[in-house]
Amino acid sequence: MRLRNALERLAPLVDWEKRSRAGMEVSLAPMRDLCARLGGPERGLCAVHVAGSKGKGSTAALVASALGAAGLRVALYTSPHVERLSERLLLAGREVDAERLGAALERALDARDAAVAAGTGAREATWFDCLTAAALVVMAEASVDVAVVECGLGGRLDSTNVVDGLVAAVTNVYLEHTAVLGPTRVAIAREKAGIVKPGARVVVGALGPDDEAAAVVAEVARARGATPRRVEHAPGDPLARRNLRLAAAILEELEAAAPGLAGGALAGHLAARADARLPGRAERRWVGTTRVVLDGAHVPESLALLLCDLALDPELDGAPVVVFGCGREKNAQGLLKALLGRVDRVLCSSVGEGPSRAAAELADLARGLGLDARTVPEPSAALDEAVRVAGTGRWVLVTGSLHLVGALRSRTGP
Repeated sequence: MRLRNALERLAPLVDWEKRSRAGMEVSLAPMRDLCARLGGPERGLCAVHVAGSKGKGSTAALVASALGAAGLRVALYTSPHVERLSERLLLAGREVDAERLGAALERALDARDAAVAAGTGAREATWFDCLTAAALVVMAEASVDVAVVECGLGGRLDSTNVVDGLVAAVTNVYLEHTAVLGPTRVAIAREKAGIVKPGARVVVGALGPDDEAAAVVAEVARARGATPRRVEHAPGDPLARRNLRLAAAILEELEAAAPGLAGGALAGHLAARADARLPGRAERRWVGTTRVVLDGAHVPESLALLLCDLALDPELDGAPVVVFGCGREKNAQGLLKALLGRVDRVLCSSVGEGPSRAAAELADLARGLGLDARTVPEPSAALDEAVRVAGTGRWVLVTGSLHLVGALRSRTGP
């Protein structure tokens, strides 16, 4: 009940996850004021801060899982959630207790109300600002040894950037959220590199030897007296391997930055934790006897990498039937192009929450590219049709948006 009441107070606030980001105004001033009014819960946290276009949540989950296996008290904060808000904050590998989260949200919202009365910065605090502040309160009260924090959007002005990351990581940079982050990979890289704090250790994922975005992140790191470490991905490397390599580098840098943490050899705990993943990220599920894969890939490069990875899985025979939906500001044509020659057919649907492209518009785009596409606007009906077409001999992929995955995950089983 406490969490439900807090969520009712939270709901009217600006939530950029559910509205168009065109004209989105971002600033850290509200978050800084909010944290100051809460007593500075971000201060004193030993933090690992992870940004990037693809794999940042999965990499963060791997790092947190390995640290937990090393015997440390670990918090993991990620976004967005798929089914439950509490998915965003894990303590010791478990979703935060509803009562605990509700109490922290009450404190954050009370602080925002006080700022409204006083006319200070936190009066503009958004839905994500308040939730992030509440998560920091929970972490501070739990006296965690390490907080692993995933950026929400970009880095420099993201709500999470109040944390002082002992280790900062940028997993990779693709064109995404260009209306907010900038029109080029270099511009976006500068935004993501904004999480690097003076003197931190930095892990940079490079998409090749001439990756100019990775070079920008390393340049920003050196300018801030930070130590960059480049992790180069070979063409065709599976996503899981990339994420593991990045997680290992992060753990080694954390060990170098905090000698003696859990006795050292932190990366050695990754071997037993290689399957750590978040909901809706290459997640294997079932509907009856039909295999269903859920992945919220929302940039073309991510979707192409995902399809390459899934093609290597012997359990996934043949081309999938795809349930597809995406946000209005996503590169729908690029995403659909990534499906060409790799899928059986595409059922275009709605992403559920947030500004979404109409299913009929997506189907027209898909057919224009030569895909066998149909319009099934209601997500549940689209999944039912996909399962019927796939039967027991083939499989279904739900992709294009974590909102779409969230709308359908409860319809599937482990």
